[in-house]
Amino acid sequence: LILTFIKLLAYGMKSLRSCGVMNVFQDAVCTLNTLQTNASALEQVKRERGHPELQLQAMRGFLQRAGLKVDELDRLNIIHVTGTKGKGSTCAFTEQILRNYGFRTGFYSSPHLVQVRERIRINGQPIGKELFTKYFWQVYCRLEETKDAHGGSMPAYFRFLTILAFHIFLQEKVDLAVFEVGIGGAYDCTNIIRRSWVCGISSLGIDHTSILGDTIEKIAWQKGGIFKVIIWKKNTKLCMLRGFSCSLSVCPDLEEYQSEGSLRLGLAGHHQRSNASLALQLSHTWLQRHFLTGVIYIYDVFTGLAETEWPGRNQTLKHGPVTYFLDGAHTTRSMQACVRWFNEIAPQHERNAGGPVMRVLLFNATGERDCAAMLKLLVPCLFDFAVFCPNITEAIATCNADQQNFNVSVENMLTRCLDNQQSWRVLNGQEEKPGAELLIGGGLPLVPERQSHTLVFPCILSALQWISQGRDSVLSDPNRCVIPVKPSINAKADPLREAVNIHVLITGSLHLVGGALKHLDPALNS
Repeated sequence: LILTFIKLLAYGMKSLRSCGVMNVFQDAVCTLNTLQTNASALEQVKRERGHPELQLQAMRGFLQRAGLKVDELDRLNIIHVTGTKGKGSTCAFTEQILRNYGFRTGFYSSPHLVQVRERIRINGQPIGKELFTKYFWQVYCRLEETKDAHGGSMPAYFRFLTILAFHIFLQEKVDLAVFEVGIGGAYDCTNIIRRSWVCGISSLGIDHTSILGDTIEKIAWQKGGIFKVIIWKKNTKLCMLRGFSCSLSVCPDLEEYQSEGSLRLGLAGHHQRSNASLALQLSHTWLQRHFLTGVIYIYDVFTGLAETEWPGRNQTLKHGPVTYFLDGAHTTRSMQACVRWFNEIAPQHERNAGGPVMRVLLFNATGERDCAAMLKLLVPCLFDFAVFCPNITEAIATCNADQQNFNVSVENMLTRCLDNQQSWRVLNGQEEKPGAELLIGGGLPLVPERQSHTLVFPCILSALQWISQGRDSVLSDPNRCVIPVKPSINAKADPLREAVNIHVLITGSLHLVGGALKHLDPALNS
């Protein structure tokens, strides 16, 4: 089965590597992608794994080679945000609030969903292709010209984008820049910032343990490494922070704020309320430091919360009879929030359906994620179908360099999908094999009364096309390639064709959600 999928993908992967014939923007993105796998970048990772302090030392060197000085970053009036979950949403709320005040904002986040330009935003919008290309080559050429004098070293992918963001925000003269930490905090390359105006830390959880440590205490220490002036979300571990010398504040519950009428958030999900409160405190602190004295207009603050958009997080897209629920949850804690949100919103749609509704799960996870634990949380949602696919947008790929990933082989991705399929079957009591407990341990609950069909597809597009069964006009473009499906697989789709509505939860990975949005929301490709 794996070999069959690899053959289907062979042509597409080959075409992705032939991007030199594309336009200048795609050429820039393809060149950027070489920093995922170049030998010097891999050597950096190996060398610095046991000495994380070398990461910031190397970052200072790359910044200087790119023509920037650390003290220049002070002009960006930076808000710096970290945390295990919620830091991206917190940044999005904060940026929108301050943009509503009329400030020219910069916003650096990761990962991107569809296009790499999304990581670097000016006034809430991804930087344009022309500007991205212009600034990319300015920075890349400076680093390329100096690499021979530095042992041939070039910054790895995320480091380069961080340097590029600094350069763009300085050149575009933003009034402030909101920076989301990549991983951790203390040794993250964004922490080259010396004087952020205010820092925020969202919720803590166990994630990236090979880098940050395997306890909350170790992870809290890493996150606290960005401290300058700090706002901390309520109910988070404060005892780990006592060794840091900075002003520390804990934000209140959102219900404690006074507003006229109900306070509405642009992002769905109960967990966004604590992110919104943290954003309010970050914005308030920044405004106070910026204005020193003066009136802070409550209307602009609450309007900012209501107008915030952050795709791929508790997002709903309705395409005729097919409704997609997208959330990039990829830890057990965030999956709990995702399930809570889905269980609240899906029944609301189903009550208005007027007939049978099919529930479909589209799932994938990457890295060191505990897939079994996340799938266990999804079992009570009672899906009629569970579909698994790798984070490959389409098997016969156009040259979409933005979503290339050279760090994981196709075979490994597909093997993981098959493992997830097996885990789902065991969790639902559909299949028990000798040794299955090695895959899923610890007395997991079985739900034998509802059978959930499982399938694995070679790419996101083929999975979406099969799930929607031609009922989503956005996916029914005759110019799209449709991968042939065996008659036996098509026969399983009868309930999908007969249902009044199809509800699809897409979760487990932001990269999966981004690949789905590439097909479901064409505007994101422009």
